[in-house]
Amino acid sequence: MTRYQHLANLLAERIEQGLYRSGERLPSVRTLSQEHGVSISTIQQAYRLLENLQLITPLPRSGYFVSPRKAQPPVPAMTRPVQRPVEVSQWDEVMTLLDTRGDKNVVPFGSGSPDLDQPGLKPLWREISRVAQHQPEAVMSYDMLTGRQELREQIARLMLDGGAVVSPDEIVVTSGCHGALAIALLSVCKAGDIVAVESPSYHGTMQMLRGFDIKAIEIPTDSQTGISIEALEMALEQWPIKGVILVPNCNNPLGFIMPDSRKRQILSLAQRHDIVIFEDDIYGELAAAYPRPSTIKSYDVDGRVLLCSSITKSVAPGMRVGWIAPGRYYDRVVHMKYAASSFGVPATQMAVASFIRDGHYHRHVRRMRQIYQQNMETYTCLVRQYFPCGICMTRPQGGFLLWLELPEDVDMVSVSKQLRLQNIQIAPGSLFSASGKYRNCLRINCALPPNERNRNALKQIGEAVQGAMEHFAIVRGT
Repeated sequence: MTRYQHLANLLAERIEQGLYRSGERLPSVRTLSQEHGVSISTIQQAYRLLENLQLITPLPRSGYFVSPRKAQPPVPAMTRPVQRPVEVSQWDEVMTLLDTRGDKNVVPFGSGSPDLDQPGLKPLWREISRVAQHQPEAVMSYDMLTGRQELREQIARLMLDGGAVVSPDEIVVTSGCHGALAIALLSVCKAGDIVAVESPSYHGTMQMLRGFDIKAIEIPTDSQTGISIEALEMALEQWPIKGVILVPNCNNPLGFIMPDSRKRQILSLAQRHDIVIFEDDIYGELAAAYPRPSTIKSYDVDGRVLLCSSITKSVAPGMRVGWIAPGRYYDRVVHMKYAASSFGVPATQMAVASFIRDGHYHRHVRRMRQIYQQNMETYTCLVRQYFPCGICMTRPQGGFLLWLELPEDVDMVSVSKQLRLQNIQIAPGSLFSASGKYRNCLRINCALPPNERNRNALKQIGEAVQGAMEHFAIVRGT
């Protein structure tokens, strides 16, 4: 991110927070130049960017003023899914989303990939090279089934930040968080079982349930506080549910952080009904506030929470380093790992262990939290500028995913097909539902830097949404 972009994001944040009010004159170019120790041209570029975002307005010979604020879109209401067990669908749509991965001509707003073009990753690449050069015997041999001891020690320290006290010997290293959750499900459930999920819920989790022939029951979920405990309890009383899959911290796709009181209530409910909690904490390290939020695992006293996580979103997906803290299911998880995937990759585990131990991980994550928060603020402003009125938008508390809810007539599945012809990829909301709900919603990846190419692509998405709304208005009028 350039200096002027960083400064523009800082000023945009102050405007959003109300530190500069509508109609108020902003500091002069010369004043800001002296205050931040940058050139006048840098300040002018930052102001031009804010002007393009319609956050400020220049007045000749008077300076720059905060523009009248466009009303903030409301947050989505509590979701209302069909509350009965269903077989997961949407596989073809997910494959369409995956098919564009790696295509440099496509703007991947539908992906869930982090920003990989940051200098904080350079120590990791160096460590991978060092391991390959100086420890070839370790790289070329079998690993421990549960993962490298030095990595499990570092993971145990990371888990302390979320409040969970777990021994390295209670952790099993896996191939990413996806691999961890798959092993957790196979260790507890069998084909035909029922698992409760948040609604909407990550499409990868949905397709995992489909692959294992496990039925999903979607539970109403609030975009700010998480799954409805009352609705979950009603479902538990009605159906033989084996467990519940939760992403309580920086949820995918809604971005909320479940309050600690509700985490404890969920755990108490699980204890009363003797079910398992599959906790996906993959985004927990990317919470905007510090210290990072607690995990449900941190309150677990009887080992019923299987915590799954990885460095996929906080560092890089290609490392394929994840883990599971399975509690009472440890023996079963180790057996399932051997049966399903056997040993891991020693080289990446050794490199990641050093990356964490030497302090590079925490420095990188601190920087990424700031970048993603700035990106989120910029994209929120752009959505308000480029999208029509009548939408709802989440207020993510971390991570880099933004969820938009459009009027019910707008079919984002059809819009996504139109956008693919323009080399723009989006993730329609129906991917995040077992039964194909939320066709009028979409998830946007704000890890993409808000450069000119990506801003133009977001503008095209807004124009496509506007066109869809106008089309349906004409149809209703005929």
